[in-house]
Amino acid sequence: MRYKFFRTGLFTVMLFLPICLFAQSKVINIISLGAKGDGVTKNTVVIQKAIDQVSTAGGGQVIIPFGRFVTGVIVIKSNVDLHFEKGAYLLASTQRIDYGKGPASALIVADKAEHIALTGYGIIDGRGEEVVKDLQVLLEAGILQDKEWKTVNPWHQVRSAEINRPMLINFENCNDVQVRNIELKNGSCWVQRYENCRNMVFDGIKVESNTYWNNDGIDLVDCENAVITNSFFNADDDGICLKSEKRNHCCENITVENCIVRSSANAVKLGTASWGGFKNISIRNIKVYDTFRSAVAIESVDGGILENIDVSNIKAVNTGNAFVIRLGHRNKDEVISQVRNVSIRNMTVEVPKEKPDKGYPMEGPLVKAPHNIFPSSVTGLPDHSVQNVKLENIEIVYPGGGDKNVACIAIDSLAKVPENPAGYPEFSMFGELPAWAFYSRHVEGLQMSNVRVSYKEEDFRPAFVFDDVKQLQLDNVNVMSAKNIPVIVLNNVNGFDARTVQLPFDNTTGIVTLK
Repeated sequence: MRYKFFRTGLFTVMLFLPICLFAQSKVINIISLGAKGDGVTKNTVVIQKAIDQVSTAGGGQVIIPFGRFVTGVIVIKSNVDLHFEKGAYLLASTQRIDYGKGPASALIVADKAEHIALTGYGIIDGRGEEVVKDLQVLLEAGILQDKEWKTVNPWHQVRSAEINRPMLINFENCNDVQVRNIELKNGSCWVQRYENCRNMVFDGIKVESNTYWNNDGIDLVDCENAVITNSFFNADDDGICLKSEKRNHCCENITVENCIVRSSANAVKLGTASWGGFKNISIRNIKVYDTFRSAVAIESVDGGILENIDVSNIKAVNTGNAFVIRLGHRNKDEVISQVRNVSIRNMTVEVPKEKPDKGYPMEGPLVKAPHNIFPSSVTGLPDHSVQNVKLENIEIVYPGGGDKNVACIAIDSLAKVPENPAGYPEFSMFGELPAWAFYSRHVEGLQMSNVRVSYKEEDFRPAFVFDDVKQLQLDNVNVMSAKNIPVIVLNNVNGFDARTVQLPFDNTTGIVTLK
């Protein structure tokens, strides 16, 4: 595959030129080798034979035609396009043992392959519910082992370990990967995972996977030069997730654009695994709906460097939280994460009062401790601040209804908000927060311009709380709803520049400086 790169601002953009992906053009229809699309016959050997023959011949297509083709684990080899004709179904075996006696293999795997693709208009169905039922039978019989099975986890759930549940796709150390137009559904774990891969295109794909926990729509782990465009994700866990699992690697030069996401966790997330970091990431033109946690979560908590992140044109409805930016220290060594140069622009969010993913097959776990609606937040650590955050053209509508009898942190007790440096990074990680719209702590360089917040029902908390913030600039910040003073709280804020702030009260009384 040929690429052309150019730079625009902070980001490297890939142009994918018209190409002949597999010049040798060997084509094998799996039916010609004896495959049966009857929804019963296992075609693993036949499909693998077709892949091997095409790869050995120098490249081409393996055709999955109209029909319902059952298979176990298949390995994609270099220069192979697994191409689905319209009406083609690739059905995962429902027998857990077909994925190995140890950690479960994914259904479709590749390692150190180049010029590979999954294309066409068919469906890959992981049949996750059936796989998990069979897994439970094997666990009960002692044929497979699982230390987590029947153990209540921190989310008060009982489930088998991720390593025992097969993903649909797992590609590692691959170069030049294309996934176009196919539908992926019903995973029993992460739907698709790509680790240490580079030069990738995901376009026009559809993911529908709510059958079990840990069902991320797509995970890019320490990958470089990738675009995810024009795609739909409806996932039980995070919809689109970038991860970094190795200290000397990172996710770099990645664009996510023109996608629709529904999630019982976060819609788009960087983290939580964040050992190496994230650099030059662009997320734009994303629609989010019925999502339990944040529309956008940007997190580094394992010692990685997160920098040059550009988020723009996000529209989220019925979503539990607009955004979270978090610098934490979950790793056991002394390396501290760094978070800097993050921009969020042109975002509108409607936060509901009720649970936004209520009624979906696998809902996000409820926060057990009493709390009011959580605000958006930007938080670092003492002596390790988040640096250079710009929030521009943002409008968030909250339900309000905050009640002191439910939970309350008074503004003269801000130290009661726990630092929780090693906590799992989420919008709810601190418990009750003292603001209804926006909470910021341990930040250096925070600019907010053209930001508008409002609530539908009265909330006793201030709209904004800034605690240990240096170089804070507010330009055309409008708090449209407030019946209590203060509206904005400044605590240990140095370098405050309030260019234009619009409050329901006079600014001299609505803005309170504690120290």
